[in-house]
Amino acid sequence: MRSRREQLGLSLREFALASGLDPGNLSKYERELLPAPQEQDTLKRIATALKLKHGTREYEDFVDLAAASAGRIPPDLAADPRVLSKMPLLFRTARGKLSRAKLIELAERLKDA
Repeated sequence: MRSRREQLGLSLREFALASGLDPGNLSKYERELLPAPQEQDTLKRIATALKLKHGTREYEDFVDLAAASAGRIPPDLAADPRVLSKMPLLFRTARGKLSRAKLIELAERLKDA
């Protein structure tokens, strides 16, 4: 959130006003003192303030990162049986301590499968 907010030239207070959220909580999210919110309404408000358009890759990445920060599978993926059937392979592979580059490559392969 912070890097996107700063790219837009928004102060934390401006970001809070645009999203309608408490600046203290937003600061804690940015500093990873709190996991990202999981409520879809809250995520949409933040995304709107960050000028992330629903349905874009940036928006999906934002929602995915929010879920990951709370140790969750993103809701759209959790609802897809095809994706869920591949999760055991992903977890076994990740436990093999792949490099970041290999994990990214695996993610791209899974996305295209």
